[in-house]
Amino acid sequence: MARDVRLLTAPFDPQAELARFSADRALAGGIVSFLGQVRGDASVEALELQYYEPLTLPGMESLADDAMGRWPLEGLLIIHRTGLMHPGDPIVLVSAAARHRRDAFAAAEFAMDHLKSESWFWKREKANGEWRWIEPRTVDFDDLKRWQ
Repeated sequence: MARDVRLLTAPFDPQAELARFSADRALAGGIVSFLGQVRGDASVEALELQYYEPLTLPGMESLADDAMGRWPLEGLLIIHRTGLMHPGDPIVLVSAAARHRRDAFAAAEFAMDHLKSESWFWKREKANGEWRWIEPRTVDFDDLKRWQ
Protein backbone atom coordinates (compact mmCIF):
# COMPACT_ATOMS: atom_id res chain seq x y z
CA MET A 1 0.00 0.00 0.00
CA ALA A 2 1.48 3.34 -1.03
CA ARG A 3 -0.21 5.29 1.72
CA ASP A 4 -1.44 4.36 5.17
CA VAL A 5 -3.61 6.92 6.98
CA ARG A 6 -5.07 6.15 10.38
CA LEU A 7 -7.01 8.00 13.05
CA LEU A 8 -6.63 6.20 16.38
CA THR A 9 -8.44 6.42 19.70
CA ALA A 10 -5.88 4.21 21.47
CA PRO A 11 -2.11 4.50 21.99
CA PHE A 12 0.28 3.34 19.26
CA ASP A 13 3.91 2.22 19.20
CA PRO A 14 5.86 4.61 16.94
CA GLN A 15 8.91 2.35 16.69
CA ALA A 16 6.85 -0.65 15.60
CA GLU A 17 4.90 1.45 13.10
CA LEU A 18 8.08 2.90 11.61
CA ALA A 19 9.74 -0.53 11.44
CA ARG A 20 6.72 -1.95 9.60
CA PHE A 21 6.59 1.02 7.21
CA SER A 22 10.34 0.90 6.51
CA ALA A 23 10.37 -2.86 5.90
CA ASP A 24 7.98 -2.43 2.99
CA ARG A 25 10.00 0.33 1.29
CA ALA A 26 13.08 -1.38 -0.18
CA LEU A 27 13.11 0.97 -3.20
CA ALA A 28 13.28 4.10 -1.06
CA GLY A 29 16.62 5.87 -0.79
CA GLY A 30 15.33 7.91 2.13
CA ILE A 31 12.66 7.64 4.79
CA VAL A 32 11.90 10.74 6.81
CA SER A 33 9.78 10.60 9.93
CA PHE A 34 8.35 13.03 12.43
CA LEU A 35 6.95 12.01 15.80
CA GLY A 36 4.90 14.52 17.74
CA GLN A 37 4.31 13.84 21.40
CA VAL A 38 2.69 15.55 24.37
CA ARG A 39 5.13 18.09 25.79
CA GLY A 40 6.38 17.24 29.23
CA ASP A 41 6.85 20.52 31.01
CA ALA A 42 6.12 21.02 34.68
CA SER A 43 2.63 22.49 34.27
CA VAL A 44 1.15 20.22 31.56
CA GLU A 45 -0.88 17.38 33.00
CA ALA A 46 -2.79 16.18 29.94
CA LEU A 47 -3.76 16.90 26.36
CA GLU A 48 -7.06 16.01 24.75
CA LEU A 49 -7.82 15.91 21.05
CA GLN A 50 -11.40 15.72 19.87
CA TYR A 51 -12.49 15.15 16.28
CA TYR A 52 -15.51 15.05 14.00
CA GLU A 53 -15.52 11.64 12.31
CA PRO A 54 -17.13 12.61 8.97
CA LEU A 55 -14.51 15.34 8.47
CA THR A 56 -11.30 14.29 10.18
CA LEU A 57 -10.27 11.01 8.55
CA PRO A 58 -11.41 12.07 5.05
CA GLY A 59 -9.42 15.29 5.51
CA MET A 60 -6.32 13.32 6.51
CA GLU A 61 -6.76 11.01 3.52
CA SER A 62 -7.12 13.97 1.17
CA LEU A 63 -3.93 15.47 2.60
CA ALA A 64 -2.11 12.18 1.99
CA ASP A 65 -3.39 12.04 -1.59
CA ASP A 66 -2.19 15.61 -2.14
CA ALA A 67 1.29 14.78 -0.82
CA MET A 68 1.44 11.62 -2.95
CA GLY A 69 0.54 13.71 -5.99
CA ARG A 70 3.16 16.40 -5.33
CA TRP A 71 6.19 14.16 -4.77
CA PRO A 72 7.26 10.80 -6.21
CA LEU A 73 6.87 8.82 -3.01
CA GLU A 74 7.33 5.14 -2.36
CA GLY A 75 4.97 5.47 0.57
CA LEU A 76 3.41 7.79 3.13
CA LEU A 77 2.31 6.98 6.67
CA ILE A 78 0.12 9.33 8.72
CA ILE A 79 -1.08 8.18 12.13
CA HIS A 80 -2.89 10.64 14.42
CA ARG A 81 -4.09 9.92 17.91
CA THR A 82 -7.21 11.35 19.55
CA GLY A 83 -8.55 11.23 23.07
CA LEU A 84 -6.85 11.91 26.39
CA MET A 85 -3.03 11.77 26.45
CA HIS A 86 -0.30 12.54 28.96
CA PRO A 87 3.25 13.95 28.72
CA GLY A 88 5.44 11.75 26.56
CA ASP A 89 2.53 10.02 24.79
CA PRO A 90 2.80 9.93 20.99
CA ILE A 91 0.25 12.12 19.19
CA VAL A 92 1.20 11.98 15.53
CA LEU A 93 3.59 10.02 13.32
CA VAL A 94 4.29 11.06 9.74
CA SER A 95 6.72 9.10 7.63
CA ALA A 96 7.49 9.64 3.94
CA ALA A 97 9.57 7.27 1.81
CA ALA A 98 11.06 8.33 -1.52
CA ARG A 99 13.91 7.41 -3.81
CA HIS A 100 15.51 10.76 -3.01
CA ARG A 101 15.74 12.35 0.44
CA ARG A 102 14.57 15.82 -0.61
CA ASP A 103 11.21 14.43 -1.74
CA ALA A 104 10.82 12.52 1.54
CA PHE A 105 11.70 15.59 3.64
CA ALA A 106 9.36 17.85 1.67
CA ALA A 107 6.42 15.45 1.80
CA ALA A 108 6.76 14.86 5.55
CA GLU A 109 7.05 18.58 6.24
CA PHE A 110 4.09 19.35 3.95
CA ALA A 111 1.93 16.82 5.80
CA MET A 112 2.92 18.12 9.24
CA ASP A 113 2.41 21.77 8.29
CA HIS A 114 -1.11 20.96 7.12
CA LEU A 115 -1.92 18.78 10.13
CA LYS A 116 -0.72 21.53 12.47
CA SER A 117 -2.64 24.46 10.97
CA GLU A 118 -5.49 22.96 8.94
CA SER A 119 -6.13 20.06 11.24
CA TRP A 120 -9.57 18.69 11.79
CA PHE A 121 -9.05 18.41 15.53
CA TRP A 122 -10.01 20.40 18.58
CA LYS A 123 -7.19 20.45 21.08
CA ARG A 124 -7.20 21.38 24.73
CA GLU A 125 -4.51 21.19 27.37
CA LYS A 126 -4.78 20.69 31.10
CA ALA A 127 -2.16 22.71 32.98
CA ASN A 128 -2.11 23.52 36.67
CA GLY A 129 -5.47 21.83 37.09
CA GLU A 130 -7.27 23.91 34.43
CA TRP A 131 -8.28 23.11 30.85
CA ARG A 132 -7.70 25.60 28.02
CA TRP A 133 -8.31 25.35 24.29
CA ILE A 134 -5.26 25.51 22.01
CA GLU A 135 -5.45 27.28 18.65
CA PRO A 136 -2.89 27.20 15.83
CA ARG A 137 -0.29 29.94 16.14
CA THR A 138 0.59 32.60 13.56
CA VAL A 139 3.80 30.73 12.76
CA ASP A 140 1.75 27.61 11.94
CA PHE A 141 -0.22 29.55 9.32
CA ASP A 142 3.00 31.11 8.01
CA ASP A 143 4.47 27.62 7.57
CA LEU A 144 1.41 26.59 5.61
CA LYS A 145 1.64 29.55 3.18
CA ARG A 146 4.86 28.30 1.63
CA TRP A 147 3.04 25.31 0.14
CA GLN A 148 0.50 27.43 -1.78
